[in-house]
Amino acid sequence: MSLDEKSADALAAAPHRRPPVPRWLLGIGPLVLIAMLLGLFTLLNAPGLNKLSEGVPPKEEVAVEDVRLTAGQIAITVRNEGPDPVSIAQVNVSDYYAVFTQTRETMAPLESTTLTIIYNWVEGDPYEVALVTSNGGKIPAVIDAAALSPERGSSFFGLMLLMGIYVGVIPVALGMLWMPFVRRSSASWVRVLLGVTVGLLAFLAIDATLEAVGLVAGSGAFGGPMVVFLGAVTAYLILEGTDAWMRRHQNSTTAHQPSALPPQRLAPQRLALLIAIGIGLHNFGEGLAIGSAYAVGSLALGASLIVGFAIHNTTEGLAIVTPLAKQPPGLGRLAILGLIAGAPAAAGALLGATVYQPALSAFLLGIGAGAVAQVAVKLLPMLKDPAGKTFTPLTGAGVVLGMGLMFATGLLVQA
Repeated sequence: MSLDEKSADALAAAPHRRPPVPRWLLGIGPLVLIAMLLGLFTLLNAPGLNKLSEGVPPKEEVAVEDVRLTAGQIAITVRNEGPDPVSIAQVNVSDYYAVFTQTRETMAPLESTTLTIIYNWVEGDPYEVALVTSNGGKIPAVIDAAALSPERGSSFFGLMLLMGIYVGVIPVALGMLWMPFVRRSSASWVRVLLGVTVGLLAFLAIDATLEAVGLVAGSGAFGGPMVVFLGAVTAYLILEGTDAWMRRHQNSTTAHQPSALPPQRLAPQRLALLIAIGIGLHNFGEGLAIGSAYAVGSLALGASLIVGFAIHNTTEGLAIVTPLAKQPPGLGRLAILGLIAGAPAAAGALLGATVYQPALSAFLLGIGAGAVAQVAVKLLPMLKDPAGKTFTPLTGAGVVLGMGLMFATGLLVQA
């Protein structure tokens, strides 16, 4: 009997085996079971635990998201950030109980409603609005100086687009005019300028994080401040993955090129692209601030933001062109880098004027913070001098100078 015949007889004699369970089913099975148990627990209204909530007053946490003033009306949008349903029963405007309508009678957790209050307000006067819940709780909404909210039509959105260009595209393009100066700088001065770039990006990361946390401070909706760090980590990892993909693509390309070409000759251009992406994500958050300020009628605030951000963002063009000191690209590539860094400000202004929501804005600002932080880390190896030292007195002074420049120009935003 041959070996193959013996194997066939052995298989025939062996008991029939069931096919193995697919690995994906083993992984998703526990998740399905957990979801079913949670759904059953919720459907049965937590059996056996109802007595724990007896006699406990409902927890009402309501945040004011938007206030708009039109002729004879005040529209206020609020969101329920607590675990219990909330109903608005009365509206008090400067000690006067006003007639109102609302889009939703009862707000479930995380739901919102817009109240339209019939009230003949006077332009320039301050008003204190108190929304009284069915349980007696009060939600304050302060109007410092009443002003007609701008209509959100095509002309308004065109204005937002133009403002985004003023704040993002033009200042970044002006900052890139430092390219000839960077090209003629010595290697030591290029390292100083790279230190300035690291300082610029570090300041942007810190500033964006603080601003984003301030937007959702004290708010538990959508995770509160955690959405900021979620956005930052997401952006950091995405840019790390993008950089790794670009590096692999470069290595596969240079492997088929003549050996005379240096293997890392595209690295400065890749770094400039990452800087432009990081700055663009940050400028998107700045556009959100401008658009939302105009959308809620804070016209003076919006104007000051435009002037401040325009001067503030001019230094960002320097950050983009500094890595290209020894390998200057063509005008077309420079224009693309400038658009990547500046155009998101226009998109942010449009979004902020349309659907401003604090948690979303905080998440997007966190994305900008994580992006510029990732690029700053990538720049550190380029600060090394011939002796291998990353931080020397000159590069350290450059970092401090970069942060100082951003701090000084940032004061104009708050003016």
